[in-house]
Amino acid sequence: MTTEREPTPQSAWRLDGANGSMAPRSAIELLVDLNDKVATGRVSEYQPLPLGFTPLDKTIGNGLRPGELLLIGGAQGTGKTTMALQMARNVASGGQANVLYLCYEHDEQYLLNRLIAAESALAHLPQTTSAVKVQDVRREILGSWMTEGGGVSQLAANPRLRPSLDRIARYGQNLFLLRGTQTVSTIEGIRSLVRQHRELSGDRRLFVVVDYLQKVPVIPEPLTESEKVTFVVNGLKDVALSEGVPMVAIVAADKEGLKASRLRNHHLRGSSAINYEADIILILNEKYNIVAKVNIEFNPYQAQRFRDWVVVSVEKNRGGMDAVDIEFEKHFEFACFDPSGRTVQEKLIEERLYNE
Repeated sequence: MTTEREPTPQSAWRLDGANGSMAPRSAIELLVDLNDKVATGRVSEYQPLPLGFTPLDKTIGNGLRPGELLLIGGAQGTGKTTMALQMARNVASGGQANVLYLCYEHDEQYLLNRLIAAESALAHLPQTTSAVKVQDVRREILGSWMTEGGGVSQLAANPRLRPSLDRIARYGQNLFLLRGTQTVSTIEGIRSLVRQHRELSGDRRLFVVVDYLQKVPVIPEPLTESEKVTFVVNGLKDVALSEGVPMVAIVAADKEGLKASRLRNHHLRGSSAINYEADIILILNEKYNIVAKVNIEFNPYQAQRFRDWVVVSVEKNRGGMDAVDIEFEKHFEFACFDPSGRTVQEKLIEERLYNE
């Protein structure tokens, strides 16, 4: 005579260690938990956060989800920080989440100045005649002070800056800017900030941007850059998964990538772990540099127009199509892209045909 064994309760199968715990859960338990979430409306993990770049959002499933890591790679000057900061601005202005923009190269005021310039242009694209260039923002700030002879002055009284300031005021409480340091802004420091946000904000969602990955400190410093980058990208992905936050990180290109005709995901600096851990990889290239020459050799005017566009290639996309090339018009003097974008119609050179 045989008797059926009762299912092992979840609490009985558990391993507790000095560095954490492991507790397997049955599919039935997960289904019960999912049903409870649906019944109570706790389904934020299934709701993507749109990044505000229309054709890109459509390609990656309407946005980024909790636990996903998106990497932005490209050569210097292709607009990686511009795109990442604009994504942060778009998510914050959408009102669905708070945003933490952690930058290791620039301070908070520098980023704010870029936001002011971007807001002056984004409201009127494709027209930019009334927009304020990044290089002019500081001059306008100083001018606001000088008009009062060094006395008390309200920045909002500046007619050129006020429209931008009004727009930033509408979402500014959702966007947090932070200068990274080489002592505190480690993976564990980022994790602690994310957890503290949850304690302070409850169910309010958080979107994290790291600018940039190779600058995240590891203490003690590993012997090689490959070891460091492996640790950092694994850590960022773990924070995204364990804390349930969507995360964007900028990645620098290696020396070979800077010399390549077309930069690809295998040109990202530091470690092959980058390609394994990321859910989505975007690579930025200047359109003029990667468009097949047959498109421009007989039309110099067309060639000049290509210099105004950056091609964003979706090199990896776990949740949908990859090998998709989308182009966005750059307005770098105003620290922004035109977010409408479009699919590239011209033939591009295929560097991967020669490198793989």
